[in-house]
Amino acid sequence: MPLFKKRTAGKPGEWYYCLQHKRVEEGPDCPAKDRFGPYASRAEAEHAMETARERNLEWENDPKWHDAPAGGREDD
Repeated sequence: MPLFKKRTAGKPGEWYYCLQHKRVEEGPDCPAKDRFGPYASRAEAEHAMETARERNLEWENDPKWHDAPAGGREDD
């Protein structure tokens, strides 16, 4: 018996953004390594890359996540 069942069809209302094909898909059509999601709506999935950019900027500017001294490398 397999440990994980392969899911071939998504649940209705699950939306993903496929990084490989650069498009929104309903259900997990592509492998997990190639997609963002699930999102609650198609509109949310359409903005996946914008959301990721915003979150990356927030993370990059969050001092709690950066231990290096300002303007230098960690090993200085």
